[in-house]
Amino acid sequence: MNAPERSAAFQLDEDSGEVKIVYNSDTKISNAGTFTLNKEDHTVGNLFRMQLLRDPSVRFAGYMIPHPLIHRVELRIQTSSSTVSPVEVLSSAIEDLNNETDHLISQTTDAIEQWRKENDQGGMGQF
Repeated sequence: MNAPERSAAFQLDEDSGEVKIVYNSDTKISNAGTFTLNKEDHTVGNLFRMQLLRDPSVRFAGYMIPHPLIHRVELRIQTSSSTVSPVEVLSSAIEDLNNETDHLISQTTDAIEQWRKENDQGGMGQF
């Protein structure tokens, strides 16, 4: 068949030196730049965009997918001042998302344990 391998959509080709993220600073605006995220899609692009827009030091955050068959996200960030770099705000956004994910996991685990205590069926059913 003439289709590419499905794993090519999400696994980096380390033999060819493919890296996950590349940063290119904007030559015209000192506080802007573009991050290229390889092997990613709208899920990560929109997640980063929304988290970045919560930051008051971010003036603009947007992403684009160059082509539907190319698994790459181009994330453009512009900060409000030249004292805060796009690298710093993206790093902060990733850390915030990590904290939110940890909180979500702990809340879900606690809720499942509470449900099991309230609905103890004497070992009749497991899920």
